[in-house]
Amino acid sequence: MTATTSTTEAPTTTPRAAMLALLALAVGGFTIGTTEFASMGLVPDIASDLDVSIPATGHVITAYALGVVVGAPLLTALAARLPRKALLIWLMTGYTVANLASAFAPGLDGLLAARFVAGLPHGAFFGVGAVVGTAVVGPERRGRAVATMMAGLTIANVVGVPLSTFVGQQLGWRLAFVVVGGLGALTLLGLARFVPHVDAVPGASVRGELGALRNGKLWITVLAAAVGFGGLFAVYTYVAPTVTTVTGLSEDLVPVVLAVFGTGMTVGTLFGGRLVDRNVFRTVVWGFAATAVALAVLALVLHWPVGAFVGLFLLAATSQVLGVAMQTRLMDLSPTAPSLGAALAHSALNVGNADGAFVGGLVISAGWGYRAPAWAGVLLTVAGLAIVLVAGRTPAGRPPAGKPAEPVVAAAG
Repeated sequence: MTATTSTTEAPTTTPRAAMLALLALAVGGFTIGTTEFASMGLVPDIASDLDVSIPATGHVITAYALGVVVGAPLLTALAARLPRKALLIWLMTGYTVANLASAFAPGLDGLLAARFVAGLPHGAFFGVGAVVGTAVVGPERRGRAVATMMAGLTIANVVGVPLSTFVGQQLGWRLAFVVVGGLGALTLLGLARFVPHVDAVPGASVRGELGALRNGKLWITVLAAAVGFGGLFAVYTYVAPTVTTVTGLSEDLVPVVLAVFGTGMTVGTLFGGRLVDRNVFRTVVWGFAATAVALAVLALVLHWPVGAFVGLFLLAATSQVLGVAMQTRLMDLSPTAPSLGAALAHSALNVGNADGAFVGGLVISAGWGYRAPAWAGVLLTVAGLAIVLVAGRTPAGRPPAGKPAEPVVAAAG
């Protein structure tokens, strides 16, 4: 039996059932994070197997990111009428099939198409998952719900990416995508078994979902995220050559650097969830400020191995505090379509990935060295902070009179 309530009411799921639901969502985040980031490490193997250049093979990363940017708002809006649990299952099914299709792609063109399709459900899954997570724990703990789901993605950087990259390098990149397909199947079992039934908003429609996009503050905040997160990716995109060139570490230590970075992301995600539950907007502002400071510190201590490890850990942690806060903020700014707001956070994140990589590459190509991306990142992050301050405070997100909030269904199903 199910009972639909608004997001302002407390959930009726038990703590154990709520935790199992969040863990199922976190496994989904782990699956998505594993395939998203492992692809970067498999580019040389894919290029060699398909007999194409590494720059051309790098387009598989771009194709996936483009799929995320397009699919996050599009699929969320088109599926406005679907029950949330059913939508999560459909999204993960599509993701799993697309990864298996990647494994059997006959050439680069087929692989590009498969990676684009795989990217389409990415943002929508996290957007809908954020709403479902909020539904099972209640709005007063929504920050921790979002953080638990996102922790799966960050843990993938520590565990899933090294393992899948190892499989790809030792047994072939195609098998790595098969393994990710298996993780997708495991996620589907968890979603079906542990996630409660959550209805769509009564009377929801594509027009109603897209109506949330008329909020100017929503778009200003999306812009802030797209610009501000560029600061992180200006550094992260070039982290391997940076630590080998400036810090003087051997290439064998690069996986350790990435593991430390992933650990920082996980710590920041979980800590950020608690801060968000206290004050969303304040956490966004301080998240931007702390990330800018972390980038500046990193630029100053990169020459020192211990300092580089500490600086990268701090950058990862502060940026993930900001990530959780920004996703929740966008949900607040689209109270009649919180799934769409949360999904837009992932579109913005991938735009930030692109613009940060571009700016970082630009300053390196200009001959300013591998410290320069960190300083450029400071400017991007401060610009993001300035933009979000322009948007200013708004009430913490109740729908206008007569508009339904995203529903909560508290019975497992």
